[in-house]
Amino acid sequence: MNYRTYKRIGDRSFKIFGLLVTLSGLLVLGIFIFQIVQKGFGRISWQFLTSLPSRFPEKAGIFTALMGTVWIMFLTALIAIPVGIMAAVYLEEYARQNRWGRILEINISNLAGVPSIIYGILGLEVFSRTMGLGNSLLTGSLTLSLLILPIIIVSTREALRAVPLSLREGSYALGATKWQTIYRLILPSALGNILTGVILALSRAVGEAAPLIVAGALVYVPFAPSSPMDNYSVLPIQIFNWVSRPQLAFETNAAAGIIILLIFTFLMNGIAIFYRNKMQKKLKW
Repeated sequence: MNYRTYKRIGDRSFKIFGLLVTLSGLLVLGIFIFQIVQKGFGRISWQFLTSLPSRFPEKAGIFTALMGTVWIMFLTALIAIPVGIMAAVYLEEYARQNRWGRILEINISNLAGVPSIIYGILGLEVFSRTMGLGNSLLTGSLTLSLLILPIIIVSTREALRAVPLSLREGSYALGATKWQTIYRLILPSALGNILTGVILALSRAVGEAAPLIVAGALVYVPFAPSSPMDNYSVLPIQIFNWVSRPQLAFETNAAAGIIILLIFTFLMNGIAIFYRNKMQKKLKW
């Protein structure tokens, strides 16, 4: 057999292996979701959604954790998305491509792989203690913003690079300035791919518990937060608390909480994907 035959067999084997791995992953995920739904779907009710935490499993609800999750994701998106996009625009369009620029790029990429609990320790020391924000929603939001910033920056830079060079050259040929080209042409053209990165970043943030526990999130909060300076809990922490309880009834509550968290994540991603596709069709060249 010649080189082409070996290459064809290797490519086919790699595709088959990739397909088997994908199907295995989907099968495991499907079994997990089926078991969770089977165990916790019957527990979901209006009373479960609107009740406060309780030491009695039949009376316990997720209202405070759900409101805390909504607050924390809103504040995190409000902080991280503008900062991440502006940082990416600067690094891609304005920063000099020298030694220090390459070092900065490598460090940003490496930050995406730092364990999340390290960000929790950083948030505890900088935001909670040094800045005096305490165990507030703002501390948790700033901590999660640091966690997802590298993802937003890297994905936004890739989206900006994907815009055809001919569009930039045409804009400059018509007399537009660099900022006008970026603001009116480059960013709108890359917006769909930028939203994809934002979706991935927020999806990671919504399921994080370790950095929030370290940064000061509480396991038990008897009220729903009403301002960024209130104490809070989130769904992953509430689920962890229920799973660690010895009573079997709390496992059912935890399964119901996981379903709510999945619905919350799918809904958030679905809205973002809808607007991304809508913008891509509107800006299709």
